[in-house]
Amino acid sequence: MSHPGIIRRIVETARIKAGDDVLEIGPGRGSLTKAIVDAHASVIAIELDRDLCARLRAEFSDNIGFELIEGDCLSISFSEIAERKKGRLKLVSNLPYNISSPVLFKLMDERESFSLIALMLQKEVAQRIASGPGSKDYGILSVLLQTLFHVKKEFDVPPGFFHPRPKVASSVVSLMPLETPGISPEEQGFYRKTVKTAFGQRRKTLFNALKKLCPKTDALQSALEAAGIDPKRRAETLSIADFIRLSRELERLC
Repeated sequence: MSHPGIIRRIVETARIKAGDDVLEIGPGRGSLTKAIVDAHASVIAIELDRDLCARLRAEFSDNIGFELIEGDCLSISFSEIAERKKGRLKLVSNLPYNISSPVLFKLMDERESFSLIALMLQKEVAQRIASGPGSKDYGILSVLLQTLFHVKKEFDVPPGFFHPRPKVASSVVSLMPLETPGISPEEQGFYRKTVKTAFGQRRKTLFNALKKLCPKTDALQSALEAAGIDPKRRAETLSIADFIRLSRELERLC
């Protein structure tokens, strides 16, 4: 992506200003990197491609606010970078579509490293994570991300703005970590199991879908009743608050 108008909007979405420490995943040829540097922010760029790394070093090595980490973003600790920088980072990325889900899960695990995240994703993925209860797009990523972040779909980017032109449209989304999420770090492991199991067989009722997590039917029935949820409902009808109550009761009773 090198379109100046889109790059400007991404920088605005991330609210990048002078003095910010910005983590950029997959800078590619450096078009967005240059815009961040021009905003007088520091850039920590993570790039896997060796040829692109060589190009980035040649272009930005004289800039004291630029740091390049050559490697796979999934194996690099964002928390350690934030600790080294002594503060929360902002993150921008045009995420490769094949790793968008693992990166999103990693961002959930390391959410406290960030003050604001702006991601360009495949449009369908963006719709999925920003959708609410009752939508066909509402699912595991929607619930888990919205439990921890304020998620907003910012704008669409048509294929014609890319070269080479992709077959799919893209969208930019912002993720702002919630200061006080409704679920504690200690509860998150079981919460993820609850959400994944509930959506594991979308066409089944919650009672039938959750038997895999809670085989004792009496305990499952009691957990659903304690959470105030009709056992005949399906996962896509539950709000974030519903899932939090349900997870707590399942963990307590099953």
